[in-house]
Amino acid sequence: MSPRPQPGREFVLTLSCPDQAGLVHAVTTFLVRHSGNILESHQFDDRLQDRFFMRVHFEVTDRDVSLEDLRTGFAPVAATYRITWQLHDASTPTRTLIMVSKFGHCLNDLLFRKSTGALNIEIAAIVSNHRDFEPLAQNYGIPFHHVPVTPQTKAQAEARLLQLVHELDVDLVVLARYMQILSDDLCKRLDGRAINIHHSFLPSFKGARPYVQAHERGVKLVGATAHYVTSDLDEGPIIEQDVVRVDHSRAPDELVTIGRDVEAQVLARAMEWHSESRVLVNGNRTVVFR
Repeated sequence: MSPRPQPGREFVLTLSCPDQAGLVHAVTTFLVRHSGNILESHQFDDRLQDRFFMRVHFEVTDRDVSLEDLRTGFAPVAATYRITWQLHDASTPTRTLIMVSKFGHCLNDLLFRKSTGALNIEIAAIVSNHRDFEPLAQNYGIPFHHVPVTPQTKAQAEARLLQLVHELDVDLVVLARYMQILSDDLCKRLDGRAINIHHSFLPSFKGARPYVQAHERGVKLVGATAHYVTSDLDEGPIIEQDVVRVDHSRAPDELVTIGRDVEAQVLARAMEWHSESRVLVNGNRTVVFR
C-alpha cells in the first residue's frame, strides 16, 4: 500500500478542456511558480471528441503556499484554456454515505477495507430501507438510518436521503446493493456523486433470480459493473467492470457466491479510484487514470 499523502503538502489537480496547444506547458508552469513537484501525472487526448484530460498529483515544497493560493493561482490558467477543473488536498478523505438493502456483501467488504486503511474514505452514515445491518453499523461505530420505502412514501424517503447528504456534508453516495430505483430528480441532484454496483447479466437477465436465469442459459462469464448513477437505469458512465469464467459444473448458488465476490471487488476499486480523483467523466464514458 502506498503511503498516505501528507496533509497540506500534497494536492491533486484534475482537468478537462478542448484539446489545444500549450496545455501541459501551462499546467507545469503554474506548478513551478507555486513550488510544485510532480509525484504522478496522467493525461489522455480523446481525438474523437477533441478533448484533453489530465490528472496531476504534486507536492508543494513552500510551506507558505496553501490550497486557496493554488486555486487562486490556477483560475487564470483555467479561464485562458476553457478548463473544467478541480484541485484539492490529496489527503482529505471522501465523506461517503452507503446505502444498502438486504444483501450485505458489498457493505461488509467496504467496512473492512475502510477499517484497514485500504480506502481513503470517511463513512458518514449507512442508510437502509431495512434494519438487517443496523447491528453491523453499530459494531463499526457508524450512524445507521432506517429509511423505509414504499410506493406511497418514496418521495419522503428521497427527501430524507437528500437531507442527510446535506447535513452530513456527503461527497459520495454509494448504492451497495440498494434495491430501490432512484427517481430522475434524485439522480440529477446526485449527478457525478453516486456510484451503483450490479451484476453483469443486465440487460439480458432482468428482475428476480438473475443467476438462475443465467444458469439455465449456460452462461460462461459472471461479472459486475460499477457506474455513476443517472436517470437511465443501470446505464450511467461505467467506472469499472470485471468477470470470472465459469462452466457447466457450477450450480446457481455457486454462481451467486462468485458474483457477490466480483461485485464487492469491482465496487471497491471504483470507490478507490473515485476517492483519489482518478475518474473523469467524458460524456457517457469515463477516463480512469489508474
